[in-house]
Amino acid sequence: MIRMSDGLNSQRHSAGHRFRGQLEGALVVDGHEVTPHGAWVYGQITQARQSGRLAGSSELAVTFTDIKIGNQLIPISTTGLVAETGGTARQTVGRTARGAADGGEVMSRRLRTETSTTMRKEYSMTALPTSGNARTDRIPKGKVWLLAAAATFVLASAALAHPNDNVITAEDLEQDPIYSPYVGRSYPDQVLFGDSHFHTNLSFDAGLVGTTLDVDAGFRFARGEKVISNTGQPVQLIRPLDFLVITDHSELIGLAPMIHTSDPVLLADPWGRWVHERFNSGPEGRMEAFADIIEAGVKGEGRFSSDDAMRSIWMSFVEKTDTYNEPGRFTAMTGFEWTSTPDGDNLHRCVIFADGASRTSQTLPYSSFDSLDPQDLWGYLARYEESTGGRVLAIPHNGNLSNGLMFNPKNFQGKKIDREYAETRMRWEPLYEMTQIKGDEEAHPLLSTEDEFADFENWDVANLAGTASKEDWMLEYEYARSALKVGLELGAKTGVNPFKFGLMGASDTHTALATTREENYFGKYQKTEPSPTRHDNEVIPADDPALRIMTAQEQAGSLMAVWARENTRRDIFDSMQRKEVYATTGTRIRVRVFAGWDFTDDEVSRHDFAAQGYSRGVPMGGDLFAGPDGGAPTFMVRALRDPDGANLDRIQIIKGWIDADGETHERVYDMAVSDDRTIGADGRARE
Repeated sequence: MIRMSDGLNSQRHSAGHRFRGQLEGALVVDGHEVTPHGAWVYGQITQARQSGRLAGSSELAVTFTDIKIGNQLIPISTTGLVAETGGTARQTVGRTARGAADGGEVMSRRLRTETSTTMRKEYSMTALPTSGNARTDRIPKGKVWLLAAAATFVLASAALAHPNDNVITAEDLEQDPIYSPYVGRSYPDQVLFGDSHFHTNLSFDAGLVGTTLDVDAGFRFARGEKVISNTGQPVQLIRPLDFLVITDHSELIGLAPMIHTSDPVLLADPWGRWVHERFNSGPEGRMEAFADIIEAGVKGEGRFSSDDAMRSIWMSFVEKTDTYNEPGRFTAMTGFEWTSTPDGDNLHRCVIFADGASRTSQTLPYSSFDSLDPQDLWGYLARYEESTGGRVLAIPHNGNLSNGLMFNPKNFQGKKIDREYAETRMRWEPLYEMTQIKGDEEAHPLLSTEDEFADFENWDVANLAGTASKEDWMLEYEYARSALKVGLELGAKTGVNPFKFGLMGASDTHTALATTREENYFGKYQKTEPSPTRHDNEVIPADDPALRIMTAQEQAGSLMAVWARENTRRDIFDSMQRKEVYATTGTRIRVRVFAGWDFTDDEVSRHDFAAQGYSRGVPMGGDLFAGPDGGAPTFMVRALRDPDGANLDRIQIIKGWIDADGETHERVYDMAVSDDRTIGADGRARE
């Protein structure tokens, strides 16, 4: 049976609406589990008819289109499933399925199908069903059993049959031959670029230090409009972004505009009145108030007596975000930043929702005032999904400012990471933001001594607060490449790798301007927007000059690229969950990677390069399981320069592994280089 995560209702939903559900049991064929319990199944409403006001029937017809097996979406074909209610008073098809706490609605017939003994025999490991007109010409042998099993989308024994069950038989799966090779193609075929770490004047450390641009300005700028910056300068992107996630700090969200407008909700709170008075009393008062805010953040101590101020700002934000969301053209997504900074060490995460205001309005942002422990944040994410039926994830960033905490083999409480911790972390944190304005966090020259590019934009002198210096032992637990190797070690001990993350980038702008190109960079803060003195300011102030970070050390920021089928919240979020994403340092380089066991040199230039990659291998972010004895994996990589950027110098693959003695290693390989240079026997081009 399939448990629906999205409510389907003939009154609220029309033909074309897409939905998803999860298998309540594993999909087993011939004794082999081909899809585990909880796998996602996707579908589409094909017909929705409402009853009349006083009489008539409502009808809802759906078809299932895809099933997610591992990291791949496999197209499936099913006959339409129809639910109908006779009734009066404008009844709608749909009923509560999981109790009042969840409130989810499903079609009034349970979506379950059974398979006969004959069908089980026909679904062999090496061939498609013998009956029907199923096509085999483009499906590789050895994968057929998986696709055939997926076509039924869920199997249940006759003993579990229900009088109202819809039964799909072998005849139902028969199809007429289709001429067009693109019918039913469901793999991602476009790359989308966007920013997923972005602050407006709603963040206290933006709005209180000069940022006046708001959520509206941020979305308008991201979709390509000209705006006037915080310092009065016109600014525009070279090309619009495809998506934007606004992630203002949850701590004291909206404080700055509430002070500026003397918001009654703010003034109704005792601390709100005090901070409003201090900020309006002059420079000394503002310094006093700001010092109190910083202390609250470092100690994780809240200041407001209630959630009224946060609720007021959040409800307005999530509703406004929906107004800028234009599926197929520009995707606007809701998020916030959880700003845990214990003793000045960075453990920040950006939380990203897949949902609109109908679900996100049912929660409030989780803040470091609630807890400084990432495991408590994961508990909040789980409660959100359970109570709303929505989807959410978290993305950590700036391990380089954590002083060894971000990827430490011990948890926040100082206990060794165990299997449960590893499983939970990977459930909620599939990605890591490895590059942004506050430095590049992929590699460090003290860790990757054979990589001449490992010193790119390192920030490695202190923690986020500038209160504690960096020690060499910390570096291993701060950078993505070394963290991936630490994950291999922990996985060998616990059975689950807690750091098997995908890599992406973002800006972390605090100007509401996602300017990530060097020639169009408008700084991290209002004071670092273009001016003769923009590079002479402190980004991380410190009593010890050796621990200070200056604005001249900022990099221009980064973007996340996602491979998706459509420019929608659902598809972008799916790409993040399956880790089919990558980072750029601000430009829009187009990269595609597949790993397999039998790719050949000439296939990288095939017209069906992507189709071959998905059918015979796995994309970026996927798991490539054991191949033939003695075989080595092969990789197909395509990379295209940004049409408005520089030429590409080389393509590299960095291999990390753990040996039989438990020691980790890494090696850099040059796959392709420009200017007719030669790659040596050691896999490197040294010029």
